[in-house]
Amino acid sequence: MPGKIEDYALIGDLQSAALVGRDGSIDWLCLPRFDSTACFAALLGDESAGHWRIAPAGAQTATSRRYRDDTLVLETEWRTPDGVVRVADFMPPRGEAADVVRIVEGIEGEVAMRTDLVLRLDYGRVVPWVRRQGPDLAAIAGPDAVWLRTDVRLHGSDRKTVGDFTVRAGEKVPFVLTHQLSHLPRPRPTDPFEALAGTQRFWRDWIGRSDYDGRWPHEVRRSLLLLKALTYAPTGGILAAATTSLPEQLGGPRNWDYRFCWLRDATFTLQALLGTGYVAEAKAWREWLLRAVAGDPADLQIMYGLDGTRRLPEYTLDWLGGYHGSAPVRAGNAAAGQLQLDVWGEVLDGLHLAREAGIATTDAAWDLQRALLDFLEGNWQQPDNSLWEVRGDRRQFVHSKVMAWAGFDRAVTAVERHGLDGPVERWRAVRDEIHAEVCAKGFDDGRNTFTQSYGSAALDAATLLIPRVGFLPGTDPRVVGTVEAVQRELSQDGFLLRYRPEHDNVDGLPGGEGVFLACTFWLVDALHAIGREDEAEQLFERLLGLRNDVGLLSEEYDPAAGRQLGNTPQAFSLVGLVNSARLLSGTATRTSADAGAQRTRRG
Repeated sequence: MPGKIEDYALIGDLQSAALVGRDGSIDWLCLPRFDSTACFAALLGDESAGHWRIAPAGAQTATSRRYRDDTLVLETEWRTPDGVVRVADFMPPRGEAADVVRIVEGIEGEVAMRTDLVLRLDYGRVVPWVRRQGPDLAAIAGPDAVWLRTDVRLHGSDRKTVGDFTVRAGEKVPFVLTHQLSHLPRPRPTDPFEALAGTQRFWRDWIGRSDYDGRWPHEVRRSLLLLKALTYAPTGGILAAATTSLPEQLGGPRNWDYRFCWLRDATFTLQALLGTGYVAEAKAWREWLLRAVAGDPADLQIMYGLDGTRRLPEYTLDWLGGYHGSAPVRAGNAAAGQLQLDVWGEVLDGLHLAREAGIATTDAAWDLQRALLDFLEGNWQQPDNSLWEVRGDRRQFVHSKVMAWAGFDRAVTAVERHGLDGPVERWRAVRDEIHAEVCAKGFDDGRNTFTQSYGSAALDAATLLIPRVGFLPGTDPRVVGTVEAVQRELSQDGFLLRYRPEHDNVDGLPGGEGVFLACTFWLVDALHAIGREDEAEQLFERLLGLRNDVGLLSEEYDPAAGRQLGNTPQAFSLVGLVNSARLLSGTATRTSADAGAQRTRRG
């Protein structure tokens, strides 16, 4: 049985990532990419689906763990009756091939150790052919080849590779697991200690570029490091999360593959990166975006593969029982084909943010934006599936309309402030038409709140973004009323649900889910916007308390059980932390969205 979601820490090399449990077991690793099949998939089943554990013989949970300074080098420590031992786990920035390095170090006394390696390719389904190759262990199956180099004597036992060894104070025992495509030559061996020095240097240099000088510096830096770890370096794409099928409700079916690049999530990430000094990452994301969405604007998807791939077919891995019995386990994501009109606005807003940060607009980028606006002008009145990717009937979701408004608002700003060419009067007219319709059809006068969709009594946490995007200012009574209504009706123990799934069966799925962490960060921002700053800060501090011991946040949280839920680490949650910290610290700069809030009072 895998550990709790919050029991896992992340290591990664900007092309893939592994989850390491408190017991010293790597229970999730996909190679060579984040979205490749897993060679360790015990996270979604049991140990027979693949894992790699190094720990004191007979020991269970470690005594303590931490990341080494501002790096992604994980240190796990056990204190036993015979001594103290520490394991350093990391993935060096990708060179010739993917490496996972584990260095066992004796701190005190003499500790008997054990390593158990169960390598199972294709999400636990394929047992590789394992043989000796010189001093190393070599495994191969289909497209995958793996080598394990160590001085520890290893042997096979019941279809796994095991080794027993002793480490004494001052000794260091390294293990290096290397993956390569099986048709390619074996990569040159990696020196584990040189790799450790290089990995530490890489992460320290990267975080040293941050210009964040606000409050909660440690929490913000750790979140930025994890966000960077979710970036696919070859293309600049930003993942939603490193995992698939961690459930939104234990035992339930709401289990999705998040190892792709959502345009919406990436735009929020862009805000956090630009706001903390990472312009190079913002440029790389913009170039990824322009490549991914090139073509007919009508074909814009809500998500793409790491390299901009459009086809992300969804299928189930029925041989895996699911995390703590939460089935099915899915690979791919059928939501890629949904109509979510807010994404057009999110893309236009993201490119607007890049302009505001001084990233020059190319003719090709502006031509693309004009094409997106042309599509949005002819389709903003259509019902859609909303940002929540509901699998029920399409509706006239308020947030989708608000983001359509934002798209035209940013286009008007591009002409007026940046001198770009376009039919600004027409865009201004469409912007005003959308604004008037949303205020007329998406607002419940009797309850003084915006609703989830036209004519519905249901509420939606996404309406908390209305002041953030500049649709209305935080001082507007309608915004105040919406914040209060959402907080009252969607709150569980002070944290927010996205919406009530049982209301009108809006998402077409059985079961429920936990509170959504990104939405609760939006509540922090909204409370600040309406002047309830002390309450906003108190809620932010509570959210910080939900992080695990090394700073990870998943997508959701179960207040009753006190457990994280959903895929992890979740970019949407980490971005919420960074952006709320910037806001509460007074380091969030004024944007044209804020200016839009000052301009727009109609409706």
